[in-house]
Amino acid sequence: MLGLALLAIGLFLLLFLWRGLRRHPSMTWGYCLMQTICWCFVRVFYRVEVRGLSNIPSTGGALIICNHVSYVDVVVLGVLCPRPIRYLSWEGFERNPIINKLTRIMRTIPVNETKAKDAIQKSADALKEGEIVCIFPEGSLTRNGGILPLRRGFELIARRANVPIVPMAMDGLWGSIFSHLGGKSFFKWPKHFPRPISAVIGKPYPFSEHAQTRLRLLELAAEAFALRPSLQGHLGREVTVGLAAKGGQVALVDRTGARREFSGAMLLALAWVISRRLRAATAVRRVAIVLPPGVAAAVANLACVMVGKIPVNLNFTLGRDQVQSCLRRAEVDLVITAEAFKVKLSEKFPDFPWGDRLMDIAAELQSLPRWQVAWRMALIRALPSRLIPLLAGVPAHGGDDEAALLFTSGSSGEPKGVILSHRNILANLRQIEDADILPPTAVLLSSLPVFHSFGFTVGLWYFMTREGTLVTLPSPLDTNGSIKAIKEERVTVTVGTPTFLRPYLRRATAEDLKSLEWVVVGAEKLPDDLATGFGEQLQTPMLEGYGITETSPVLAVNVPDKAEDEAPNGIWTGNIRGSVGRPVMGVAVRFVDIETGAVLPVGQVGLLEVRGANVFTGYLGDPTRTAEAKVDGWYRTGDLARLDDDGFLYLAGRLSRFSKIGGEMVPHGTVEQALLKALNLQASAEAVIAVSAVSDPAKGEQLVVLHTIDLDPDALRATLAAEGLANLWIPKVFKKVPGIPILGTGKLDLNKLRQLAQG
Repeated sequence: MLGLALLAIGLFLLLFLWRGLRRHPSMTWGYCLMQTICWCFVRVFYRVEVRGLSNIPSTGGALIICNHVSYVDVVVLGVLCPRPIRYLSWEGFERNPIINKLTRIMRTIPVNETKAKDAIQKSADALKEGEIVCIFPEGSLTRNGGILPLRRGFELIARRANVPIVPMAMDGLWGSIFSHLGGKSFFKWPKHFPRPISAVIGKPYPFSEHAQTRLRLLELAAEAFALRPSLQGHLGREVTVGLAAKGGQVALVDRTGARREFSGAMLLALAWVISRRLRAATAVRRVAIVLPPGVAAAVANLACVMVGKIPVNLNFTLGRDQVQSCLRRAEVDLVITAEAFKVKLSEKFPDFPWGDRLMDIAAELQSLPRWQVAWRMALIRALPSRLIPLLAGVPAHGGDDEAALLFTSGSSGEPKGVILSHRNILANLRQIEDADILPPTAVLLSSLPVFHSFGFTVGLWYFMTREGTLVTLPSPLDTNGSIKAIKEERVTVTVGTPTFLRPYLRRATAEDLKSLEWVVVGAEKLPDDLATGFGEQLQTPMLEGYGITETSPVLAVNVPDKAEDEAPNGIWTGNIRGSVGRPVMGVAVRFVDIETGAVLPVGQVGLLEVRGANVFTGYLGDPTRTAEAKVDGWYRTGDLARLDDDGFLYLAGRLSRFSKIGGEMVPHGTVEQALLKALNLQASAEAVIAVSAVSDPAKGEQLVVLHTIDLDPDALRATLAAEGLANLWIPKVFKKVPGIPILGTGKLDLNKLRQLAQG
């Protein structure tokens, strides 16, 4: 042992000497010793990929700013940078005799909250002398993995020193033992060894552009996130490992008719057998699925990805022509459904185009020999979870290959085929996990259709790849069934749209929902009265999120506030009413002028563009539309939005729901809210009013109010005027219609609205 110790010391001294002879001229031997020790630590425990290292100036002063994810950020950054770095650090470290010696060697700049100006001046002086200074502008470790509000200190330092700012982002350290995931640091087991991390260093920019700092950090963080090696994996393999790891734990509770529990091992074994039959049933790579949420949909989708086929979950609420268009463009020759569901659906949609070849998944499951399922379950329970994909023949690599095809609901025209890769879906699963919105112990109720992008990713894949339990109901319209499920299954989180959730206010009590910790709501703007009603009447907070099919889908979400001693006022704010939360990790955002295309400063409303590993690969068979939607890697969402200084995203409306009248952009949604308020119908459980538009030769467009109730247009216009609504925004045309068209996802059918307005 002594010999090994002496050998290790000797090797270290040789390494130290070699690094010392090659060190930067401004680096002291003491700093080099510390860097060598840190280099050894990083090489053992981490696997680092770095990009943009040449963006750090080789000479002269520069201020490095970086997101602050863990306590080892300074260690990694210190190893990567060839020049010595002077960090701004908490003054309390100076009072610790051991840490004090280290900070002296590193020549850190202590920061006292009551004397912050001293640290700012010392930093500026160091920069003027040509040194590298690093500051973490958030001021503390992130509590949610994202970038917290930025403090102004970095801006003042750069301005005083007149030096460039070098932005940097690190990824991979959130969730490590040195991060604050779960509300604690250090007291958790590492999940990876060595842990892969990435760092991306951006190009320097002048301090005069400090207002764009948050957007630059988000873009770099998205690039760093996209470097995660796990994103090259295969969705089928990840689900297989996730279900195998659950073993005998309950993975899914299907409440379609009789309540049925399925363990992870049973769910995986069923899909394993069905996948063999599916492979023999069709040689075509895409398979259509027409099923509600439940075990049948889970097994059908999982069986597809296990054998490398692409599930196409069809929106069965679309018209015949649109469904036929989807089937034709997807080039499928097999539709998986269940006879009972087929009969029920045919009552509502008698001309639904089922195609020539059907697989009755319910009949297939009932006909399975028990021994085929039993021996697979035994293997799953007995062997390490990572061996199961090898035995089942699940591909190891997916990456940018197509994993799923979802057709948009067609709210503004013919459904578009959105191609999602394995990388897209895996990225979004990690982004949802990192947001900490679905804790490992969560019991999630999802009744959103599987053809709905959120129902597809969260209501299908998330809880098959991670801990927690999924409870399914076949329809989001079954409010009584949902309330009963929450009560009996002790559901902790549920998801839905405002349209689907509003009936809870009339049918549920706080006692019914006492197990619910929060409700995640999206797809439409969350009305204030609905959020207030849930909070006050049902004692359940609503957390609004935002996503798009093309982004797999989650882009941003509010998270619960957390009590923290270190936080301002003792609370880390994660939820702000009216916002859709902060962008999830790995998502970059920017806002452009709809007329000029120029990127706008933070705080201004513009067309939202996003970038990240979760952004889709393209539209099926439509390269022209793909090129219009994705420009230089940025996806144009079609939504108008802004970002506040704390990083919260606010939606201002969908571009397709604006009319340009007399040169002014008029938002349909705002006009609808004004009409509902004037009629005292904000709490209406049904859609009774919708605003559309038709062309107008004089002013470009004119608003058309479609309504299902009797009203007096003249009196209503007078009320709107008295409330201060701008004259251009007051509709002149009112049309009574039998009903307001709503899609199966709960959104307004904008295409049919326009047809009604023009008819």
